[in-house]
Amino acid sequence: MAGLSAIGTARRLGAIVRAYDVRAAAREEARSVGAQVIEPASAPDAEGAGGYARELTGDEQRAARVELADQVTRHDVVIATAQVPGRRPPLLVDEDTVKAMRPGSVVVDLAAGPLGGNVALSEPGRTVVTDNGVTIVGAPDLPSDMPTAASAAYSRNVAALLRYLVRDGAIGFDPADEIHAGVFVTWNGEVLLP
Repeated sequence: MAGLSAIGTARRLGAIVRAYDVRAAAREEARSVGAQVIEPASAPDAEGAGGYARELTGDEQRAARVELADQVTRHDVVIATAQVPGRRPPLLVDEDTVKAMRPGSVVVDLAAGPLGGNVALSEPGRTVVTDNGVTIVGAPDLPSDMPTAASAAYSRNVAALLRYLVRDGAIGFDPADEIHAGVFVTWNGEVLLP
């Protein structure tokens, strides 16, 4: 879910987004929100029980890292989300790949935790800048932080709107103002919006 949300947001912001997953169904979901999909040659479909990915063999994991290394080094932002409940998450981006990335690149490891993460050098709850200028964000609890951030952003937006609408302690309506016209449904008993 975090990957699909990131894809959708990045696309809305104008980014070119590529997605990788070892599960065919997940690749189709990524396509459905606008991502270009990187088709894995190492494990064409590693769907396991309940929609989760099955554990890849050691050879499959190494092949996946090699496949991803070329892709990762060409991107400015990489978000890794692969987790395994109760076990170490798969290492998707190794140290050599991080060292080959361009300065200024950012890697967000949503799987970073006490058992490891998807990205070498990531540390849970910390942001690390490598010697070659790559920023690695170990964000294991990012999804749980979102409700607070979303509420804060919403409240700031409402407060800014009210500051804009209220003049001298009273709400005013200017039908020529695009913002006023967009938020007022009625004014003085008259329905403004159909």
